[in-house]
Amino acid sequence: MGAAGRTFRCNCTRRLLTSDPADALAGAYPGTCRSREVPPPAATRFLVRPGPVGFTDRACGWFAQNVEQTLGDFVVQRADGLWAYQLAVIVDDAFQAITDVVRGADLLDNTPRQMLLQQALGLPTPRYLHLPVVRDAAGRKLSKQTRARPLDGKNAVGELEQAWSHLGFEPTGAGSIEDFQQLAISAWRRRWCQSEAVRSESAALQARE
Repeated sequence: MGAAGRTFRCNCTRRLLTSDPADALAGAYPGTCRSREVPPPAATRFLVRPGPVGFTDRACGWFAQNVEQTLGDFVVQRADGLWAYQLAVIVDDAFQAITDVVRGADLLDNTPRQMLLQQALGLPTPRYLHLPVVRDAAGRKLSKQTRARPLDGKNAVGELEQAWSHLGFEPTGAGSIEDFQQLAISAWRRRWCQSEAVRSESAALQARE
């Protein structure tokens, strides 16, 4: 167990965790190595305590997850010494003094794990805004791995308008990239910044009443 009692080494393989290796990531880690003395090299897991972790996403609203039941103790450092994404991203955000994170909705359920790590390390939790990602007919996120069609550089404004529409905005009607940027920034601020300020002011007024 780590010095603060929140991490422990684990040498479990997928085969050890389940009779069907293909389903190893589907269930919660059962805590196999919590009370074992595991010598290095081994992965390091974060000990997850019971209870839900929730937050209000600026786009998706309230989201809560019981990390212990859903995932269990998750890996923060791999056996080869590389730090896992969940830990690396919150340390990087804190180092850069990030106050707002905007990313794809496919990462929404990563946030409770990151919040647990932020709390354990005494780091601030940014505000989060998770936006829909573009998927193909099979439901896979468009990427190089799924051989998604590359962007058309000859029609940059048209490509931007398509992405803008996917985010739920009306077409800007811009004739150039520069015009698009100005119009899109204004619309973005009206939706996510001014509305946020109005909600914050309303909450403050209610608190004073």
